[in-house]
Amino acid sequence: MDEKTLIHQISALVDDEHKLRTQLQTGKITEQEEHDRLGNIEAQLDQLWDLLRRRRAAKLQGVAPDEVQAHTLDEVEHYLQ
Repeated sequence: MDEKTLIHQISALVDDEHKLRTQLQTGKITEQEEHDRLGNIEAQLDQLWDLLRRRRAAKLQGVAPDEVQAHTLDEVEHYLQ
């Protein structure tokens, strides 16, 4: 997956986040539905941002960005801060 595709997917997920918040405000979904779906979107966003940062770092180090693989959601969500 190239950088342009990653950025497009990130943008689409951010749009989904905004739609969910609007749906909650207009009463189309419950708070629990929003919470559950946002949790999934946020995890996917974390994974994509992580991959984008690692691809850019690899490029700066002279490594082909395509050699960088996405970490699992579990790995990304449990990074130590």
